[in-house]
Amino acid sequence: MAGEVEQRAAPSLADKVAFLKQPGSYPAPTLGVEAVETHISWVFLTDAFAYKLKKPVRYEYLDFSTPEARRLDCEEELRLNRRLAAEVYLAVAPLMLGPDGSLNLRGQGRPLDWLVQMRRLPAERMLDALIRQRAVTEGEVRGLARKLAAFYAGSVQERMSAEAYRQRLAGEIAKNLEELSRPEFRLPTQRLVRIAEAQSAFLQRQPALLDARVAQGRIVEGHGDLRPQHVCLTPEPVVIDCLEFKRDFRILDPLDELGYLALECERLGMPEIGPWLLPAYSEASGDRWPAPLLHFYQSCRASLRAKLAIWHLQDDGRHPPEKWIRATHEYLDLAERHIEQARA
Repeated sequence: MAGEVEQRAAPSLADKVAFLKQPGSYPAPTLGVEAVETHISWVFLTDAFAYKLKKPVRYEYLDFSTPEARRLDCEEELRLNRRLAAEVYLAVAPLMLGPDGSLNLRGQGRPLDWLVQMRRLPAERMLDALIRQRAVTEGEVRGLARKLAAFYAGSVQERMSAEAYRQRLAGEIAKNLEELSRPEFRLPTQRLVRIAEAQSAFLQRQPALLDARVAQGRIVEGHGDLRPQHVCLTPEPVVIDCLEFKRDFRILDPLDELGYLALECERLGMPEIGPWLLPAYSEASGDRWPAPLLHFYQSCRASLRAKLAIWHLQDDGRHPPEKWIRATHEYLDLAERHIEQARA
């Protein structure tokens, strides 16, 4: 009976969120706290810092179901993100359960959960915000390209055969088609098949382009989620929020990842960022590639993003479904456009 009472009394996720929404909960004074929920975490923004609390969830691609799993992932997030944002990612902070059963961030009691503590970045300098204002300059993008070139040059090369790399890409194409074709999503099947068949045909027709990337040692452990929302164009560019929970998602060709960033900028309304970014990266890195390969990568990324968007119809309803349906069709437009350019 005592164990049942103790279990019922243990703070829930809702209790933790309620505590972290209170300005008085933090060691450093703050006038307010803004709470932002995603499907796998909560982020709490104070005046100077951001604290990320991972939800106790388990999916096919991640497991945050125990405090120890969340602690280990916080440590990994800190380590990986310090590669491109060393001054932003500060610490893994324990959320403590005090002797009186109250929560605190002051080291009193025993650790109950864990948070990644970050320094806040200026929201108005995030790349997606700058795109909305059409305030991005070519010089800023070139500076970002140089930083990313240095990052990839210092990344560990992944040992992988050319055949394994091509099979991996083929598997991703098939998986995207399988998920997008689920009947409950009501997407146009003929269009989905047409895009996937064109992507697969490129792989079969141009294997040498992919094999050359492997032979050149271009497959590395990168960022994994290089989107405008994760780029801050301060005088020294900062890239945050890498995909820390599954290493396989970070094993990639830098051209694929840079093409992804260019694709997202195109979708947000500044397609000129790609022609600024990619030549600057080529100049800084010495990397060269045929244009069809870039468009192939971008088409595959667009299909992946379409899949991730439509999956949100199954989430907890934080956003209206129309948002995700619209985004899915925008990504399918991009997937089709870029695979056509790859074949040109």
